[in-house]
Amino acid sequence: MKISARNQLKGKIESIKEGAVNAFVVIDIGGGNKISATISINALKELDLKAGKDAYAIIKATSVMVGIDGE
Repeated sequence: MKISARNQLKGKIESIKEGAVNAFVVIDIGGGNKISATISINALKELDLKAGKDAYAIIKATSVMVGIDGE
């Protein structure tokens, strides 16, 4: 797989929750860290995603937001 995004985090699919149109996928990337993504049901089926399967979280964004706890 070759893509332009540089933020590629390999992990294992921990869970998948299917809705009517989208699926919520959680990938365990190790060290107690998890990445979640909402993808289409079509993408879920095309990629044949299942819990326990290796997968990549690929992050491509034009901006990053920063926040702090309120005082």
